Amino acid sequence: MIVTESLSKRFPRVTALDRLSVDIAPGVTGLVGANGAGKSTLIKILLGLAPATEGTAQVLGLDVTRDGAAIRERVGYMPEHDCLPPDVSATEFVVHMARMSGLPPTAARERTADTLRHVGLYEERYRPMGGYSTGMKQRVKLAQALVHDPQLVFLDEPTNGLDPVGRDEMLGLIRRVHTDFGISVLVTSHLLGELERTCDHVVVIDGGKLLRSSSTEEFTQATTSLAVEVTDTDRCPDGTAALRAALVAAGAVVSDAAGADGLSSSGHVLYVEASGEQTHDLVRDTVAGLGLGLIRMEQRRHHIAEVFRDADAAAAAAAPPATPATAGAPSAPHTTQDGGAPDAG
Repeated sequence: MIVTESLSKRFPRVTALDRLSVDIAPGVTGLVGANGAGKSTLIKILLGLAPATEGTAQVLGLDVTRDGAAIRERVGYMPEHDCLPPDVSATEFVVHMARMSGLPPTAARERTADTLRHVGLYEERYRPMGGYSTGMKQRVKLAQALVHDPQLVFLDEPTNGLDPVGRDEMLGLIRRVHTDFGISVLVTSHLLGELERTCDHVVVIDGGKLLRSSSTEEFTQATTSLAVEVTDTDRCPDGTAALRAALVAAGAVVSDAAGADGLSSSGHVLYVEASGEQTHDLVRDTVAGLGLGLIRMEQRRHHIAEVFRDADAAAAAAAPPATPATAGAPSAPHTTQDGGAPDAG
C-alpha cells in the first residue's frame, strides 16, 4: 500500500523525517510517535501535499511527486485539527466533499446518507456542525474521508479530544472500516495502548527516524513472566506486599509492575518469573494460603512503550561520559522536536 525509500523532510531548524524507509501492507497500520515525531509530515508527503527534501515514496503504486491528484482520488484523509465550517450541516459538508472527490450528485447524496449512518450521525445530520460536540466533529471528519469509497484512509490522531468512551467508540469504527468495507487504514496516534488494541501492524518513529516496524503480534509477544493481581482482604489488608514477600521467601523472582502492563486499574500487579508449571502452582497455593482473592494470573506480554524505553536506554548507553563541566548539571528528559513524549495510553 505504501513504500518509502530514504524519505527525508528538512525545515530550516528541524528535520521532520530522516531517511525513513518502510513498507506498509494492507490492513490497519498504526503510526506511533510523540508529538513532533514526523507523523503528520509523512502523511502530507504521501498525499502529495508537501514535497520531500530527498528520497522517494509510493502510495497504491503511484509516485507522490507526480501523481498527487490520482492518490487523493483513491485515498481518504481525516486531518488532526478542527476544520469544519460551523454554519454548514454534516450532510451538506459530506455531500460537498463527495462531489469534490468526483461522485455525481445522486451518488454523492446516497453515499453521504450511508456513511453518516455508519459513523453514528444519521439522526444529527441536518444540524449545523457549529453545535456539534468534539466526538461528533471527529465522526464527520471520518465520514468525509470515507464517502468516496477509497482504497486507503489516513487518519491523523482520530481520538484527539475524546473522553475514554468516545475513544473506544472511535477505535471500534476504525476497526470496522477495514473489517466491514475492506478499506486499509493508516492511523497515527501518540497513545500506544490504542494502537495495540486496533492495529495489525505498527510503525514506530521518533525524531523522524524509524525505530521499528512489525506486526502487533510481534510487539506484544508473550514473555517468560506471569502478571499476577490479587485483592486485599480483612485478613490480609496489603495483599500485594504480603504475596510478594511470600513468593520471594519461596525462591521466586518477583518484580513490581505498578500498572505498567496497562491492564490493571488498581496498579497492584506483580511480575513473577515463570520456570514451568510449578510457578503457577506456587502462586496459586501462596495466594490461597494468604486468604487473598486472585483477580488474574496470566502470561505477561510486551508493550509498544518498551520500544521507546529500549531506544532511550540505548541512547543513554551510547552517550559520552559527562565532562567535569556538565557532571553536576541536571539532565534534560528525552523529548521530541516539540517537547512531546509518547503516552502509554
